[in-house]
Amino acid sequence: MSKKDNGGLTVIFAYLNEKNRPYSAQDVFNNLQKQHGLGKTAQFAEVSEADLKAIDSRISDLSTQVQAISQGCRQLDAELKELNSSLTTEEMMSEIQELKAECSGYRERLEKIKSATNHVTPEQKEMVYKERHLYVKEWKKRKRLASDMMGSILEGYPKTKKQFLEEVGVETDEDCKVTMPST
Repeated sequence: MSKKDNGGLTVIFAYLNEKNRPYSAQDVFNNLQKQHGLGKTAQFAEVSEADLKAIDSRISDLSTQVQAISQGCRQLDAELKELNSSLTTEEMMSEIQELKAECSGYRERLEKIKSATNHVTPEQKEMVYKERHLYVKEWKKRKRLASDMMGSILEGYPKTKKQFLEEVGVETDEDCKVTMPST
C-alpha cells in the first residue's frame, strides 16, 4: 500500500474486529504485511522534502542547544563540587587561629630547649650508650644462666615449669611484660 492511502487504517480496524482479540502492534504488522503489504508507517501522512529538511534543521539546532546546555551543567557541577569541598571563610579563620596557636607552642618549646643550660655533651651521651650496652649484655647473660638452672631443676621435677615458678616465687620478664632491648 502507498503512504497516500489511508485505507490501511480501515484494514487494521477490520482485521482487529474480525479476529476479536488483542494484538500487539508487532503482531498486527506481521499478520497484515503478508496479505496487504501493510507496514508500520502506513498510518503517517506524506511529508515533502522541504518539510523533512526543516525538521532535520530543527533537530540539528536543538541537538546543538542540548550539547551546549549539558556542557554548561557539567561545568556548574564541577564548580559546585569544588566549592562544597573547600572551607568557608569562618572555617578558614578558625583553622588559621589553631595553626598560629600550635606554632606559638612550638616556638616556646624551642626557646626552652635553646635556653637550657644542661645540654648533654657528646662524651656524656657516648658514655650512657656504652653503659646501656653493658647492662643489656649482663641482663642477657643472667637470664640465660637462670634459664639453664631452671632447666636442670625441671629435669627431675614432677610438676610443670609454671607450677615450679609459682612455688619458688620467680617472676619472669614475660610475667612483668618486659621485653629485652636490642644491643
